[in-house]
Amino acid sequence: MEIQSLPLPSSFYQRNTVIVAQDLLGKCIVRQWNSTVLTGIITETEAYTGDDDPACHAYRGITPRTTPMFGPVGHTYMYFIYGNHYCLNLVARDDNQKAGAVLIRSITPLIGKELMQTLRGNVKDKHLTDGPGKLCQALGLSREHNNSNATTIGSLYITEGITVHKNDIIQTPRIGISKAQDRLWRFVLHNQ
Repeated sequence: MEIQSLPLPSSFYQRNTVIVAQDLLGKCIVRQWNSTVLTGIITETEAYTGDDDPACHAYRGITPRTTPMFGPVGHTYMYFIYGNHYCLNLVARDDNQKAGAVLIRSITPLIGKELMQTLRGNVKDKHLTDGPGKLCQALGLSREHNNSNATTIGSLYITEGITVHKNDIIQTPRIGISKAQDRLWRFVLHNQ
């Protein structure tokens, strides 16, 4: 697959968070690290919509941690969980939302798989990037990537990828949350 060179524009993220979460499936994440390029197809996402979503970090308002979720769309929101994992989110919301972001839960590696395996401690294919912490480790992402602009070519951005049809998407409750479990805002690309 040929990687598109242009990042998705900010207008892609200036829409309802739940819609953006679905539309990110099949897009290509590009990580430029020194002279190496790592890429993968986004295969799983979750939407978090701000002050109307008790499972969202931004539910209680702006804090030093959640500031990026209230900032420009198309920027990253990185956070650290369980004392050892980073998670990558892309800020996305329409004008009716104060905050919102899409958690990137999983990717299918395309380019740089060997380096991803090394960064993950030589983990084999099946579990290489099948979780938010795993994909951040495989892409060498950390807190320093918080609030980065993913709509410009840089160390991390998102481009067009593969064509995804609505019947390719599985919709389920979000994982690992105790509130708003009834919202079917986890999206998985079937057959990936």
